[in-house]
Amino acid sequence: MDYKYIEQLVERYFAAETTLHEEQILRAFYAQDDADMPQQLRQYRGLFAALSDKEELGEDFDERLLAMTEGHAPVKARTISLTERLRPLFKAAAVVAVVLTLSNAINQSLKSDDTWVDQSDYAAVEVKTDEPAMAYEQNTDSLLSTGDSLRWAKSDAAME
Repeated sequence: MDYKYIEQLVERYFAAETTLHEEQILRAFYAQDDADMPQQLRQYRGLFAALSDKEELGEDFDERLLAMTEGHAPVKARTISLTERLRPLFKAAAVVAVVLTLSNAINQSLKSDDTWVDQSDYAAVEVKTDEPAMAYEQNTDSLLSTGDSLRWAKSDAAME
C-alpha cells in the first residue's frame, strides 16, 4: 500500500489544512489494524483512535442541556450605588488623612523650638505688702509681662 498520501494528510492535519472529509479518511485509516504500517505513521495511531472515539452531541443535546439548567434558581442582579462603588476610595482617603495628620504632628513636635521664659523674671517679683489685692495685682502684672515676652520670643523664632 502506498502510504505517501497518508503521510501528506498527516502533515496537512498538523498544519490545520485538512478538510472534514480528509480527517475522516485519516480516522478510517488508523481504525484498521495494519501490521505492516510504517513506524512513522504508527506513532499517530493513539491520537486518531482517540478522535474516532468521540461522542456525537446528538439531536437531543439542547433538550438535555436545558433540563440540567432548569433546576437552578435564577441569579438576581444587585444594584450597586455610587457610594458603594467609591467606598474603597473613601477608606483610602481616610487612611491618607490619618497618616498625614500624624506625620504633621510628629514633625511639629520634633521641630518645635520653644524658648523658655527666663526664670529670673519670677525671681524679680517681690511681695512688698501683706495686702492680698496688691500682691494679686503685682503677680498679674508679672505674669502678663512674662506672657508678652513669651509671645515675642515665639514671633522672633517664627520669623527666622
